[in-house]
Amino acid sequence: MADAYVTALKMLARRELSEAQVRTRLARREFESGAIDQAVARLQAARALDDRRTALACARTEAHVKRHGRLRALRTVEALGIDRGVARTAVAEVFDEVDEDALIAQALERKLRHGAAIEEAAVARRVHRYLLAQGFDAGRVHAAIRNRLKNAVHYD
Repeated sequence: MADAYVTALKMLARRELSEAQVRTRLARREFESGAIDQAVARLQAARALDDRRTALACARTEAHVKRHGRLRALRTVEALGIDRGVARTAVAEVFDEVDEDALIAQALERKLRHGAAIEEAAVARRVHRYLLAQGFDAGRVHAAIRNRLKNAVHYD
């Protein structure tokens, strides 16, 4: 039977995982809980397993690649099984470097790319729901839509 430590190292070689994910995957492969605990402790000592690093990587992906908002990034990081405090700190650190208003503006442009007029109430509500689902702050979303409406009226 394979060693839990070596199996976990192979998992971590493919992608960054949280401690909870490593534990779950090792348990799924039917390793004993003692062997899992030893493997996790050894991985942490070797700094191959670090929930803070995993949280930062996930938050960066959410912000820079997927272009999601702070709230959705936080939900995604917490879904990895990372402690809430560590998740909040990592997301705050990543989003301190991100212009969330610019992300909202880009998401708004993408959503309205196909010629939908935001002046229509149904379109504005749909876009508002979409942006909230992307994890953006409701106040910022409302301000961006209001600004877009104001600019649309001036250009007509």
